[in-house]
Formats: sequence, structure tokens, C-alpha cells
Amino acid sequence: MQFPLDAKLKDGTPVQLVLAGHKDVELLRQLYRVIVAEGTSYPHDRFPDQDDFMEYWFRGKSTVAAYLRDRTRDAQMLGAFYLKPNWPGRARQVANAGFIVAPEWRNKGMGWLLGATMLQYAKELGYRSVIFNLVFSENQAARHLWKKFGFTELGVIPGAVRKNDGTYQDAVIVFRSL
Repeated sequence: MQFPLDAKLKDGTPVQLVLAGHKDVELLRQLYRVIVAEGTSYPHDRFPDQDDFMEYWFRGKSTVAAYLRDRTRDAQMLGAFYLKPNWPGRARQVANAGFIVAPEWRNKGMGWLLGATMLQYAKELGYRSVIFNLVFSENQAARHLWKKFGFTELGVIPGAVRKNDGTYQDAVIVFRSL
């Protein structure tokens, strides 16, 4: 897979996917801050400090970010994903990934584009399968998307995620062979 990668969303909007680097860190932090505050898809209950953020999104991972194709200097990041081995050593051929989409870019095909790109990229990097360990059960958009991509729900972790209102929801583990 050759980055940058030009693509279009379902409404024809031209976007570009890039391998994220140093210049993308601050825009990714800004977007991730929104996602953490929503509390509907990631386990952080507070925004991580700089070192924890870099560990979570960059160290030992391939990170891909999406922008409008003709982005300006003050461009907004539309979405992103990281891809990494889920386990070390003998099981490192099983990938794990995390995805975020800016609220105003949801329901436009961004999640589908990021998911399709990740699956192809994972295969090219030599992964044999992908597992998501913590899909929030109430995140129906994510569950629907992964089902469309052929993921199987392997199990449920009861009450795994504390929501912003203090109640708990289950988490689902999903898997797909490549």
C-alpha cells in the first residue's frame, strides 16, 4: 500500500490517507480529546498526558490519518487509525487496531474507508487476522461496520466499560481472519 493514498467518501468528497508522523501529532491529539470526552468508544476516562498519548497512538504502531485531499495549513483531521500486533512473539501475526472519526465526518463513509484501508494494510504487513478486544456494546455504528466487514463477535465481557453517567455497559470482542 502506497501512502499518501487518495480516496473519496460516499458523497464524492476527496480525502487523503497519510502515514501519520510528527506533524500530525497535535491534530490527532485534538481529535482524540473530543473522542475521550464523548466516552462512547475508548476506555480512557480522562485525556492521557503527552507520553501516554504517544504510547497509545504511535510507539510500535502504524498510524494512518485522513484529511481533505487539498488540505490547508490549518487542516482538520477527519479520522485516524492505528495498527499494531495484539500480542508479542509467537502471536504477533494477530493485529489490533483502533479507530476514530471526527463527529462531523461520521455517516459519510469515513469509518468504512478507514476500516477497508486497515484490512488491506494489515494483510500487506503480514498479519493473518485482526481482533478488537473492546468494542463497546452500545457503539452500534462500530458493531454494524465490523459485521459488514465480516468480523465475528467472539464473546462479551459483561460490565467492562464504565460510562460517563456511572453505569456500565458490556464490551464485545470481534475477530476476522485475513
